[in-house]
Amino acid sequence: MTTTINLLPWREERRKQQQQEFVMMLVLAAIAGGLIFWLWKGYVDQQISDQRARNSFIQTKSAELEEKIKEIKELKARREELVARMEVIQSLQGNRPTIVYVFDQLVKTLPDGVHYSRIERKDGEYTIEGVAESNNRISRLMRNFDKSAWFRQAALQSVVAQENQSGANSFVLTVLQDTPNSKNEEEKQ
Repeated sequence: MTTTINLLPWREERRKQQQQEFVMMLVLAAIAGGLIFWLWKGYVDQQISDQRARNSFIQTKSAELEEKIKEIKELKARREELVARMEVIQSLQGNRPTIVYVFDQLVKTLPDGVHYSRIERKDGEYTIEGVAESNNRISRLMRNFDKSAWFRQAALQSVVAQENQSGANSFVLTVLQDTPNSKNEEEKQ
């Protein structure tokens, strides 16, 4: 006697169950994969957002620094202007009494018989026009300029005899302005 057991329905049921488990595992794996992808994408998006915020912050601070740099450059330019003005004012203040000494020396160097008709200054050079009773008086004037602490390099430009006055000569000479301190410094060197 042989007994026959039909295992086909059980096997089919087992296959169906395994197939359902497999599909379920696939669905769970797909859901888990989707969830992992969603979490990863959220993390990456957050990182991108954070980086954009940092970039925006850096750009804002850079713009502020550029403004400050521009302001500093303007302040430096203004400072340089003020320093230049101060130097001009100081040089004018320092040279203020010089003109008094120059006029005093013009009078002291003037010998008898010589008269100035015009004095012109350009930078440190004076052009002097005048009338002298004789050539000797012009020579004495030039020697006086050379001896003066305030003048140097007297040079005669022209001498013209005047027809209407006997022996009188009109002259033009140039002389350079000097300061007593610069002569002392040159002598020391």
